[in-house]
Amino acid sequence: MSAAEVAPSRLRIRDLAGEGVAGLRARPARTALTALGTVLGVAAFVAVLGLTATAGGQIGKRFTALAATEVVVEDADEADRDHLDPAFTADADARVGAIRGVRAAGVWWPVGGDTAPEVGGVVLPGRSAPAQIPVIAASPGLFDAIRPGWSQGRAFDALHDRRGERVAVLGAAAARQLGVTELALRPAVFIDGVPFTVIGVLDGSARLPELMFAVLVPRHSAEEFWGRPGAGRRAKMLVETELGAAQVVAAQAALALRPDAPQRFTVVTPPDPRQLRDQVSADVGMLFLLLAGVCLLIGAVGIANTTMVAVLERVPEIGLRRALGARPWHIAAQFLAESAAIGSLAGWVGAAVGAMTVVAVALARGWTAILEPAAVLPAPLAGLVVGVVAGAYPAIRAARIEPVAALRR
Repeated sequence: MSAAEVAPSRLRIRDLAGEGVAGLRARPARTALTALGTVLGVAAFVAVLGLTATAGGQIGKRFTALAATEVVVEDADEADRDHLDPAFTADADARVGAIRGVRAAGVWWPVGGDTAPEVGGVVLPGRSAPAQIPVIAASPGLFDAIRPGWSQGRAFDALHDRRGERVAVLGAAAARQLGVTELALRPAVFIDGVPFTVIGVLDGSARLPELMFAVLVPRHSAEEFWGRPGAGRRAKMLVETELGAAQVVAAQAALALRPDAPQRFTVVTPPDPRQLRDQVSADVGMLFLLLAGVCLLIGAVGIANTTMVAVLERVPEIGLRRALGARPWHIAAQFLAESAAIGSLAGWVGAAVGAMTVVAVALARGWTAILEPAAVLPAPLAGLVVGVVAGAYPAIRAARIEPVAALRR
């Protein structure tokens, strides 16, 4: 048979797939280690998208439950109206509480403020010097608005406030600083020499966490001993609303408090929870997607390095194949098939690991797992692309090896 009659060599898709699988099975340990980087990258990609969506739902839920139901009303009058015309009247809690959609409302202000820094010293009998603990005047409604936790005792009520009784509630940190550990013996703290019986100790609050470091007294008791709030010690009202009612309550609060002078108040409303949730989710998602991209890059480098080592180790085999009629692109396709198989396998495993991570974290935190199909389905394809791209250069190097030079080794 003449040279002109020799049929050109062919490489079928089935044969190419068999070569790729055979390359993986020939070195299983190396294949596993090579795929590990891509597995981690794809798993991180899927887990990040899933956890971002899952956490985004929780961010929205928690923000809606707290910040989106919180309205703050502040005394905006710059004049010193101490003892004359208080912005928040004695029945301020009831006035705002009558607005539809309000759950609780309470007034508070720091006793003393900037104009009298000595006010607020709190001492126990036998202490040689006052402790520097802030004193907060509060109406009874404030405790319902902050959603408190209690370690001991209870809050003062409307009767305590109306009668101006000398009772106090301590924040957890203030109680530790003052050494108040037990309320059974009815301990008293002294504020500028005036004794106040401790009836409760806060253990935490969803709002106004700074109250954990303060002593709270009824507003009318504070007014009796230290006067009403004025310049330097502005009063504020914290309002907790029903979900979705914050904007309506904010629009009506100032008029309900002072129909004769609603301009005396500045009302602070929460931002749109959906917009904030989307912004937070986008920022967090972008950060972790960058980390997932780094993992994929590391996996690609690992595949490229291992494929290049395989090319160098199999130079004699490449020379023999070329001598038997294999074309350069046959050699390149063989190594591309191996790297693509590694990447595809890593993509499937990584997608499974990422999905299981999302479910495990959601179960551990008591969340509802959210996995978008757009995050999971492209993961194997991403692994395949990483494998092909990583194996491109080693495959080209293998295709350029001359048969004669290869067989001499």
